[in-house]
Amino acid sequence: MNTPALERFLAGIYVDAEARARFQAAPYEEAKRAGLSEEQCRALESVDRVGLEMAAHSLSLKAASPR
Repeated sequence: MNTPALERFLAGIYVDAEARARFQAAPYEEAKRAGLSEEQCRALESVDRVGLEMAAHSLSLKAASPR
């Protein structure tokens, strides 16, 4: 189930707040629009939304911290 297309999609919703909001509003439709398989789209419907937001927040903090 893990494919480059799925990884690109997930990376996009982790780092792009607008993409994440679209996904949160309609997960299946956004996954389908990204060209993911039916199985992937269905699996993403049940993604842990709180966990998604926490991961996105963590990534934004890491990106903003000085190196």
